Amino acid sequence: MAILPRSGRGRALTAAAAALALVGLALWCVRPGGASAPQGRVTLATGVPTGVYARYGELLKEDLARDLPGVDLRLRRSEGSIDNLRQLATGRADFTIATADAVAAYQARHEPGADRLRACARLYDDYMQLVVAKGSAVRSARDLRGLRVGVGADGSGVQLITRRLMEAAGLDFDTDIVPVRVGIDRMPGMLERGELDAFFWSGGLPTLAVQRLAREYPVRLVQLGDLIPALHQQGRRTRYYRAAVMPADAYPRVQDGQAVKTIAVANLLVTTDRVDAALTFGITRTVINSRDAIGHVVHAAQNVDLRTAVFTDPLPLHTGARRYYLSVKQ
Repeated sequence: MAILPRSGRGRALTAAAAALALVGLALWCVRPGGASAPQGRVTLATGVPTGVYARYGELLKEDLARDLPGVDLRLRRSEGSIDNLRQLATGRADFTIATADAVAAYQARHEPGADRLRACARLYDDYMQLVVAKGSAVRSARDLRGLRVGVGADGSGVQLITRRLMEAAGLDFDTDIVPVRVGIDRMPGMLERGELDAFFWSGGLPTLAVQRLAREYPVRLVQLGDLIPALHQQGRRTRYYRAAVMPADAYPRVQDGQAVKTIAVANLLVTTDRVDAALTFGITRTVINSRDAIGHVVHAAQNVDLRTAVFTDPLPLHTGARRYYLSVKQ
């Protein structure tokens, strides 16, 4: 057997140590903290069937089946962000998607389990959309007085934002409009049948339900940019809203080549501090890595970005999610 000189033995030991370190890091990325690969049933609360949350959840389920084969992800419908957070708090869901403003409102009301909420990632932005018939006289939310308006289901983030927009428009939600408390699964059909004069929706661009409506019935998007100054005068609760523009090609059949001013709010992937760190690590990794594949179908998901995913105000990152972000920065 050949004997290496002392300097050769040192280099060999150093190389071996480096190789072991790389192997250790790779295993840690799969099984953070040395824990076994995640197993068992996990529930993700999404939204109404024709909304972006639901479609995003379906595609994420497919990718998780590949990345975490021991995890059986079940999807659970909901009425929207507030309902999603309540499902987390009561243990009916392990993960969910919710808008940042809805999370802040849930915390401000000291709802059950609010102190245990944690974030995995900032996802994509929701855009507030006010949809009317093409020939409608409505040009601003201020023109909705006396009209039948779809405002989102109780427990939805849509209704939360709509209430604040009505206040910014100088309208009383309960008396100055006829609020119809249904979701995006029903509002398009009601507008087409003449049962609504307008409806609000908050979702990623484009939203399939609005696209489908536009193919069957001539509609128009109403700008909301004129409400932004009054909206932000409502204080800290509206700090999660930013001025935004829906690009002209978001709904080509609807916008006639025109961009539409509105507001946007970030979506967060949310869990609780009770959820295992290894599971949260794996799900966060899949969310980031599947951006392009999911984005081909749910275009809003193209905006999921590793550089911005860690900005999850008002929630701190879950321990497992933090470990993931640290691992990809090495």
